[in-house]
Amino acid sequence: MSDLLTQEAIEARLAFLPKWTLEDAQLVCEFRFDTYLAGIEFVRALATEAEALNHHPDLFVGWRKVTVKLTTHSAGGITPLDFEMAERADRCAAKNGGADAV
Repeated sequence: MSDLLTQEAIEARLAFLPKWTLEDAQLVCEFRFDTYLAGIEFVRALATEAEALNHHPDLFVGWRKVTVKLTTHSAGGITPLDFEMAERADRCAAKNGGADAV
């Protein structure tokens, strides 16, 4: 199990992930895509990354947008794994035509 991050550590790390916000003890980002299928390809790519890291985000798919929510349930909050997954999500979005997050 990973160690929980303090509020100060979370805020410091969020400074390097400007697309992400902290909501209800979760890291949250909404990615937008030019097409619905581009969003689905992003989800597929992110799922592969999640399996490799063994850390699975909550994903909400909408029309040309995907919301990603991260928390480490087993630790009861945000850990370094969540930030690693957020960085991987940003890279997957860039590779799959994701526009700036909203």
